[in-house]
Amino acid sequence: MYIAIYLSSIVLANLSGVYFGANATIINAFLFIGLDLTSRDKLHEAWHKNGLIWKMAVLIAIGSEISYALNRSAGLIAIASFSAFSLAAIVDTLMYQFLQNRPYLVKVNGSNIFSALVDSLLFPTIAFGEFLPMITLGQFVAKVTGGALWAYILGKK
Repeated sequence: MYIAIYLSSIVLANLSGVYFGANATIINAFLFIGLDLTSRDKLHEAWHKNGLIWKMAVLIAIGSEISYALNRSAGLIAIASFSAFSLAAIVDTLMYQFLQNRPYLVKVNGSNIFSALVDSLLFPTIAFGEFLPMITLGQFVAKVTGGALWAYILGKK
């Protein structure tokens, strides 16, 4: 279930970024990337002793490939997504593991803050070819807020 959530959120965010541009990425960040970051932590729990690194790398690549396959105009967005999610996943993994003995909401939200920062800096800069400070800030706030909401919702399951 979390694999499907993870991939769906990547693809929906990427394709809506292509259709609606940089300003839509803040809404995407709240709805889809917050969900992606939080479902990634659920996968961390399931895979932390069984191929976490390579399985996450494959999922990130598949999400970018699906985005590109569904819309060839998504090429640069898919590259930006792959790059940003790859580095953000490394940061998230390290922080989540560091917070492993903390309560669920602390470790999820704590790791999301750092991975959201990395993703927010890289994605719009690569996808839109320039540093967009207000988009970057908006994305960061939206990802952290959306991630907290999704962590609360998914934590109930």
